[in-house]
Amino acid sequence: MRLVVQIPCLNEERTLPLVLASVPKQIPGIDEIIVLVVDDGSTDRTVDVAIEHGVTQFVRHAGNRGLGRAFHDGAQRALELGADILVNTDGDNQYPQERIADLVQPILAGTADIVIADRQVHLNHEFSWRKIKLQKLGSRVVNRVAGTDVPDAASGFRAYSRDSLMLLNTVTRFSYCLETIIQAGNKRLEIDSIPVTTNPSTRESRLFTSTRQHVALSARAIVRGYIMYKPYAIFIALAGVLAALGLIPFVRFAILQIIDGNPGGHLQSLLVGAILLIMSFLCIIVGIVSDLIRTNRTLIEDALEHTKKMRFGRGPELPRLPLESLEPDEVPEGATTVWR
Repeated sequence: MRLVVQIPCLNEERTLPLVLASVPKQIPGIDEIIVLVVDDGSTDRTVDVAIEHGVTQFVRHAGNRGLGRAFHDGAQRALELGADILVNTDGDNQYPQERIADLVQPILAGTADIVIADRQVHLNHEFSWRKIKLQKLGSRVVNRVAGTDVPDAASGFRAYSRDSLMLLNTVTRFSYCLETIIQAGNKRLEIDSIPVTTNPSTRESRLFTSTRQHVALSARAIVRGYIMYKPYAIFIALAGVLAALGLIPFVRFAILQIIDGNPGGHLQSLLVGAILLIMSFLCIIVGIVSDLIRTNRTLIEDALEHTKKMRFGRGPELPRLPLESLEPDEVPEGATTVWR
């Protein structure tokens, strides 16, 4: 079994040594552990520090493309390296890397496709009561959309089986955390969770500038995921509400006609009712079209799964891609770097 530990980094030269030092060197049931650093456009010595600590596998972005893209490209590279399990952790040393051995156990036992660490934010004094409430609310919403039971949906400390990586296709560039849960739930992948205690914070999050922005971006990702997999549930429900509201003005018009008997009066009720009923009909049409798009997406994802299995089928030896976009004097001895 080959484990790839993926570390997305953006200017993490100060904390990366702590992360690399705490990654286990041996895990029962794992034959080989490879550390993969995904450099998302760092302008400091992140890559040099990683090389100094023995890292030989890199994915590099010329500029910052976001955590979602960093995870996507890292997962692709992990599959190229023949990973049976991919563990994602952060370069800021938030997560306890020594728990990686526990994180991969459900996958090794064949009882889970994905394992997500529960940070137990209610026990973390660094989380304000407001953040705790928002985290729990966000997890409940994601679980409702995905049909899962994940206590900490925003946790980035995760383990993925090779088969789950073949099935997941991330689109969001803000963060992959919520999107992969929604996809996994709707694809009936088994998700497990283990409680962990996080390390003391070393810096503020770079994913967002404020709690309001985080909530807005997360809400957008959740709504997009729900529409992507269950469009009919949203648009048919909306059509029903608009139809019910559209009938009210017609009832009002009929009652007023009986009361005052003016055949030319209260036409505004008919106009408002007609507009609402037309909007209801349009929602039904949009729902039908969205469901057809969902069906088409399912077929495309089936084709992507087949393509991934053809592309990432591995032999007995560790595959090595040729170095790309580097001058000879820029290539560290023994290091494999892939530019995306």
